[in-house]
Amino acid sequence: MLLLRTVGRRTRQPRTAALLCVRDGDAHVVVASKGGSPHHPGWFHNLTAHPNVEIQVGRERIRVRARVAEGKERSRLWKRTDKVNQGLYATYQSRTSRVIPVVVLEPR
Repeated sequence: MLLLRTVGRRTRQPRTAALLCVRDGDAHVVVASKGGSPHHPGWFHNLTAHPNVEIQVGRERIRVRARVAEGKERSRLWKRTDKVNQGLYATYQSRTSRVIPVVVLEPR
């Protein structure tokens, strides 16, 4: 679990979202599932507009840059996050026609 601190893409106001995550080396990986909604979550739109953000894991705050995983990397990370979360993301993907983004948060 981590806290993702973004800036609103329209409002420019600070936003915080609590998200499930998995580690991948030095990076943290989150999934923009929104429970299988047909639309991406607001925090995902904020990240695409302003990818330099801060996360908090426990008491540690880390400055990161967000990017969307693609291709083989996305496939690998999707499988890993879904397995760690006991098939939760596969269930969400079955509820929507959009491809659910996998976001890599790399230290900067």
